[in-house]
Amino acid sequence: MIIKKGIRRQIVLHYFLVVFIALLLIEVIFLIALRSYYYDTVYNHMVNHIRTANDFYQPFRLTSSDNVNQLSEMVRHFELYNTELQILNPAGQVLSTSTGFEIEQTIKTSDVTQALAGNTSRWIGKQQGTGQIVMAVSQSVSNGFENTYILRYVTSLEYVNDKLMKMTLFAVSIGAAVLAIVLAFSIGLANSIVKPLNNITTVSAQMAKGKFNVRIKGDYKYELGELSSTLNYMAQEIVRSNQVKDDFISSISHELRTPLTSIKGWSETLDSGGYDPEETKIGMQIISKETDRLIGLVEELLDFSKLQQNEMKLVKGIVNLRELLQEIMLNLWTKAEKKGVQIKLESDEKPIIYGDVNRLKQVFLNIVDNAVKFSHENGVINLYFAMEEKFVIVTVQDHGIGISDEHLRRVKDRFFQVNPLNGGTGLGLAITQQLVELHGGTMEMESELGHGTAVIVKLPLPEGKIPMAGGLENGEEDAAGPMA
Repeated sequence: MIIKKGIRRQIVLHYFLVVFIALLLIEVIFLIALRSYYYDTVYNHMVNHIRTANDFYQPFRLTSSDNVNQLSEMVRHFELYNTELQILNPAGQVLSTSTGFEIEQTIKTSDVTQALAGNTSRWIGKQQGTGQIVMAVSQSVSNGFENTYILRYVTSLEYVNDKLMKMTLFAVSIGAAVLAIVLAFSIGLANSIVKPLNNITTVSAQMAKGKFNVRIKGDYKYELGELSSTLNYMAQEIVRSNQVKDDFISSISHELRTPLTSIKGWSETLDSGGYDPEETKIGMQIISKETDRLIGLVEELLDFSKLQQNEMKLVKGIVNLRELLQEIMLNLWTKAEKKGVQIKLESDEKPIIYGDVNRLKQVFLNIVDNAVKFSHENGVINLYFAMEEKFVIVTVQDHGIGISDEHLRRVKDRFFQVNPLNGGTGLGLAITQQLVELHGGTMEMESELGHGTAVIVKLPLPEGKIPMAGGLENGEEDAAGPMA
């Protein structure tokens, strides 16, 4: 089976290679130990026989000095079943064997050399003539006179080696079966990882081509599950952003078309002539009003673009928040009076902060203007100050229509409008929040549908002494002192 290049192949090869090396080491060690055990068993059996036979033979070794009788007696006492006994002289010449065959060559193997030195040792190799693998064990024996002989036992290892070969084949078979199981397991494991990845890759490729309606299906676990959830969430957000963008384009097109239509209509009317001065004045006022409206829309878009590109620069200075809010109340007084809405500043605090007065005016003008827009007829808007150790908190509370929980989570998103029919670009609160954050503050909103909305702006106070209108809290320095 050929596995194409990829993660599946790497996983299978890594698992297979690790298990293969581990099995190879185990089997090699096992077979070496098994071979040593069998060979040692044969060797120990012959050595024990030599010792036992030698102890039995010693009382009779002085009974005869005749060489022929001595050799026959030694063969009778020392022979071992299924093993050839050779009696050698110190020169390595074979004097007699238990098989009766004469061996003419001189034997100089390591076991014979060790036996002459008084040790018992073994030699494993091919026997001359037959070519069989044999083990030879030699030991020197004295006949009680002047002669010294070497008893050399030779046994075939063919049967032992045959047993070892069968056990080797059995071990290899078990190893092959284990490797086959590991291979199947590693392929299954690789598929459990690769198939989800292939699915995720396929869906991601479709998303890359703009098909954001597709989703990754499957209950994946751990990192793969997190990855699929993230990609699905990304596609969902892109779809939502595209929808918001489309809604914005539709809305801004309508917003731009309305004033342009008015300007064009009155321009053509005035250009035709024949109207009295009063109508001309009304037409010019409408043109001026709609032009200001267009300028406001364009400036809002430019502000948002600057904020997105981090190009908005603040011109900071001392700002009296109480005076700033009072100025905003005057600016919106006419609009509020038309709905019978009262705007009340409830606090006596006079906080002074360090910021851009024009941008802060833009922030609170947008917040209070929204409060007026969404208040009920004859409603009340309350403005509060609250002082903390390092912050001043400004709260704008209306008792109007409120915002649902679903819309409250998105109301500060760019281009989002709770009711597109109310007009606007949907950028006002998004710009407001970013301007507050540029001042190092935060903006939060709390609302209950049908009961009103509270916008809470938290702005940092200057470091050190808190400046107040008319001087510091302890009156030691001028209000502008810390800023100098």
